[in-house]
Amino acid sequence: MTHSPPPGMPRARIPGPQQPPPPYPRIGAGLWRRCLGGGLALWVPAALVTYTTRNTALLPTLVLLGGFLVPVVFVLWAYERHGRDLGVSAVLGCFLAGGALGVLGAAVMESYLLRPSPGMFTGVALIEEAAKLGALAFALRRQPAIRGIRAGLVLGAAVGFGFAALESCGYAFAAAVSADGIDLRTLLETEILRGVLAPFGHGLWTAIAGGVLLAHRRPNGHFRLAAPVVGTWLGVSVLHALWDATHGIAIWLVTRLLSTGPAPELFAQGYIPRPSAAQEHLFALFSVGGLMLVAVLGIAWVRSLAHRDTSW
Repeated sequence: MTHSPPPGMPRARIPGPQQPPPPYPRIGAGLWRRCLGGGLALWVPAALVTYTTRNTALLPTLVLLGGFLVPVVFVLWAYERHGRDLGVSAVLGCFLAGGALGVLGAAVMESYLLRPSPGMFTGVALIEEAAKLGALAFALRRQPAIRGIRAGLVLGAAVGFGFAALESCGYAFAAAVSADGIDLRTLLETEILRGVLAPFGHGLWTAIAGGVLLAHRRPNGHFRLAAPVVGTWLGVSVLHALWDATHGIAIWLVTRLLSTGPAPELFAQGYIPRPSAAQEHLFALFSVGGLMLVAVLGIAWVRSLAHRDTSW
């Protein structure tokens, strides 16, 4: 015969079946949105206070926030949506180590291999895309199980955005320093422009190249310089070179259409002397349209790679 316990007595709880912990940290949905909102909430007041008070002690905060905000947000989005199983260490390692190694490698090679010439944009693109691919391979050298198009797209984007973040900080600092002192207006314009364009540049190009590189990685972890890998590197380098040369190409097109001067010389100089209103409108149209065209080509290429991976 059983007796029910008197009211108020604690009841024993029988533990249910335990679920194994996930192999990756739990990151709440929408972390990238909170990071974007919080970053903007910090950057905007920092920009206003720095511009108003001219306090140069705030410059490092302003440069780092502006350079890293958009790249970090997109890496978080890629991890949350498509890369949780890759692990935080792989994504973070590719973003930090890969980005830093890519910037350093590109700077060294450009200083020794490039000289001012009409083909300088192409040389810069080839060197930087090769440096980022090398940084991706180095960051993943001890993780042979990571391969495939999806892993390459996510981790390649992480390397590219790490490269873009450090490069943006460098450009912002260079824009701020002038012979007359600190030019805060140029710094802010540079950070806003590069932040808006960041999703369509280095992160996109290295995602494409990384997807093909890891798709052809051997099961033992060795990387293959197969024909598709080399062809993709050349292809993204063309996109990179066109992106960098859009300003000069727009000038060349304006001068050819309106016959206002020697186009090659203006392309090299990078500006039109005393432009007319028609020239200014055409230049804006061609420069913005060129960037949009290169961005659309890159996005279409990424989507075609993603559709080839059944795990996407």
